[in-house]
Amino acid sequence: MAAGQKTAGEYIQHHLQNLQVCKVDGEWVWNHCQGNFWTLNVDSMFFSVFLGALFLFLFWRTANRITTGVPGRFQAAVESLVEFVDTSVKETFHGESKLIAPLGLTIFVWVFLMNLMDLIPVDWLPATAHVAGIEYLKVVPTTDLNITFAMSLSVFVLIIYYSIKAKGVSGFVKELTLQPFNHPIAIPFNLVLEGVALLAKPLSLSLRLFGNLFAGELIFILIALLGVWQLPLHFAWAVFHILIIVLQAFIFMMLTIVYLALANEEH
Repeated sequence: MAAGQKTAGEYIQHHLQNLQVCKVDGEWVWNHCQGNFWTLNVDSMFFSVFLGALFLFLFWRTANRITTGVPGRFQAAVESLVEFVDTSVKETFHGESKLIAPLGLTIFVWVFLMNLMDLIPVDWLPATAHVAGIEYLKVVPTTDLNITFAMSLSVFVLIIYYSIKAKGVSGFVKELTLQPFNHPIAIPFNLVLEGVALLAKPLSLSLRLFGNLFAGELIFILIALLGVWQLPLHFAWAVFHILIIVLQAFIFMMLTIVYLALANEEH
């Protein structure tokens, strides 16, 4: 559906608009939330929670039906994925923690599933939603900065936790104030440098994932403007985009493990 009665700019803007709800003058309103801080992107929340639940169900079902003989294809894929993540954690994180491997697996699969929504032609689900009376619908949660930043903030909290756990509060403070120059005069300078480096971790995690997926989604939208000629180009870009989808999930997982491994170092 090229652009229908919309101009190209309106069509692009429509597909980049979230389904939003917010409170204005004591009343809940839909899609009129510009400038309202307490705005909920309903579509991003729905698809992220749905895909997270789907991940949990599939892996729970596989674990309950696991066989010791020749495994089925899906069980073999799950076992290979679990072994891959476990190996990556053991090679990177050298401390003792029962959280890191499950966290890495959850991040990789969840981010992968959210990224995978980008391969659905951009008009299919929004058009279905329009028939149901829903004006806007963005189906790729990782093209929403709120989602990627919320995930990176969760990782940031864990970085602080493991830093304090390994070094203690005094050790964590010394790390921020006495590096790279171990002198009291240099404390303000060290604090600025180390503070920027610490805050850059969640920012880089969120912006890298958001930027790559948002750019990919925008290209799909531009391709959709071609009308019936979009299908060959959509397929070609989708084949290439599969690499980005997997790679971004892997990078988010590995950087999380690396950051937590660095935080867990005692020296």
